[in-house]
Amino acid sequence: MAVDRFAGFSSASRRRLRTALLVPSWVVVAVLVVTVAAGATIPPGVQYVPLALSVVVFGLPHGAVDHLAVARARGTTPTRRGVLAVGALYLLLGGAYAALWFFAPVFAAVAFIAMTWFHWGQGDLHAAVTFAGGDHLETRVQRVLFVVVRGGLPMLVPLLGFPETYRRVLTAFVALFGEGSLGSWEQLFEPRVRLVLGGGFLALTIVTLTLGRLRAGANDRGWRIDAAETVLLWIYFLTVPPLLAVGTYFPLWHAIRHVARLLLVDDDAADALRSGRWLPALGRFARDAAPLSALSVVLLAGFAVAVPGDPRSDLGIAALYLVFVAVLTLPHIVVVSAMDRAEGVWRPGKPGR
Repeated sequence: MAVDRFAGFSSASRRRLRTALLVPSWVVVAVLVVTVAAGATIPPGVQYVPLALSVVVFGLPHGAVDHLAVARARGTTPTRRGVLAVGALYLLLGGAYAALWFFAPVFAAVAFIAMTWFHWGQGDLHAAVTFAGGDHLETRVQRVLFVVVRGGLPMLVPLLGFPETYRRVLTAFVALFGEGSLGSWEQLFEPRVRLVLGGGFLALTIVTLTLGRLRAGANDRGWRIDAAETVLLWIYFLTVPPLLAVGTYFPLWHAIRHVARLLLVDDDAADALRSGRWLPALGRFARDAAPLSALSVVLLAGFAVAVPGDPRSDLGIAALYLVFVAVLTLPHIVVVSAMDRAEGVWRPGKPGR
């Protein structure tokens, strides 16, 4: 059965935690949608601010506790051997993927989209079944469909609404490594291709939500949250400029939900949350994440020197940061998948029941 990470929490404590975790991200996303719908022009420099802040606020740090996370998810104490194993994972997988960017940047860029598609859907799945009452996600097939839809919202929908910006960002990725074009992948930006992709993805979204509604039964709170979030994110990524949309979503939606997960698997932090002491709980996360977050910033600076292209070119700094995040994402996915296995995210039942 799935692990109940809310064991020992009162109903009021669970409700406060869920509200504090979910509502702020909904508000931020909704405000940006309304701002754009009202015709406001967001200066390009401002659009980069959330992405820049994610270096230190939740974004980059949310993966900096991976060396402790798996053991804690399994209910054991982290050991030196386990920490070294995660370090080796990052060195080998991250190093291999970093090398791939230098030798096959276009393939590496496409792999980045695919990996992030899965990982961001994976993160939302855990949040749905743990924090948002996802009783309607009863089968593995439903959970697979959920991951495909939720991961596709930030990865595919901006292509539908902002194809030229999407192309510029991908081109900036590969330009860092001396590649001048996206090759055959340029076809993605043709209107007919985007129409087919968009129509197919919309149909998949409707099917996924319909299956969830049929499974929801009388207690459909989880389905209603799922449906509302899905519709909100569809509108958000279709209308808000991509760098601002993704740059905000990364730290304030995806990363913050993972941080909440990390707090629940840390016994001391979970105890603090149970008693309503949120600042000490977040302080433990900050303490655990600080060393590797600092190391990541140093490695990012080294990466900037190593790439053959000029990061100071159009979109170069943002592209450099996102490619560096991509290198860290591959081993991070392995760690999060191990946490999913330990907590029974893909097994019958659900965490946080």
